[in-house]
Amino acid sequence: MARELFAGVPVTDYAAALPWYERFFGGKPSFLPNDVEAVWEVAESRYVYIVEDPVRAGNALVLTFVDDLDGRVAGIARRGIEPAERETYEGGVTKVIYRDADGNEISLGGGPD
Repeated sequence: MARELFAGVPVTDYAAALPWYERFFGGKPSFLPNDVEAVWEVAESRYVYIVEDPVRAGNALVLTFVDDLDGRVAGIARRGIEPAERETYEGGVTKVIYRDADGNEISLGGGPD
């Protein structure tokens, strides 16, 4: 089984997308591999990155399960980003969906409390 994960999110304009992702993740990127890519470590050895790639922009689907989903959603709201949707599934699993300017779906999920 893989020990590291990199999930990529193609964006139309890196410079325009970067501030939204900094607000979403709550800080600066963990590292910058080049001039059109930024990487955040979301858990040990698990990363989400944005990369300027206009041809593929808007088609990403990334879901990260987190502890304290409501706390995360509240923190993101304090940084000026509101969810596009919130879905609750049988068994109490919740998915909170955010969309960047390109329409990429960046979601947080959590189990029942």
